Amino acid sequence: MTGTLIGAVAALLGVGGSVMTVPLMRRRGASMTAATAMANPLSLPMAVSGTATYVLLSANHPALGDWYAGYVDLRALLVLAVGSWLGIRLASTWIGRFPDRLHARVYLLLLTMVLVVMVFVH
Repeated sequence: MTGTLIGAVAALLGVGGSVMTVPLMRRRGASMTAATAMANPLSLPMAVSGTATYVLLSANHPALGDWYAGYVDLRALLVLAVGSWLGIRLASTWIGRFPDRLHARVYLLLLTMVLVVMVFVH
């Protein structure tokens, strides 16, 4: 039940499920390292289903350009995938080295920055 609710709200907000799952796991006593490690894989199914939806929704519309699959910009997809992979590789050496409290505050700061951008940048 909780997973379905988190998935539905995350889909409506356009974010991965980890944005809501990490605070839930923190309230249940998990460390930031454990909570993010368990929650971040939730972003992959959300991204795949969202991408598939935007490709399928455009089935009856003309292509937007050469580098598009439906409404999905394949160049942006490639840059995001490579950037995510590089970020994971670089950050993996730092996992567990930051104090839990600092990790939690930085996570909250990043979520706040995303909220500000979503609200004020169109």
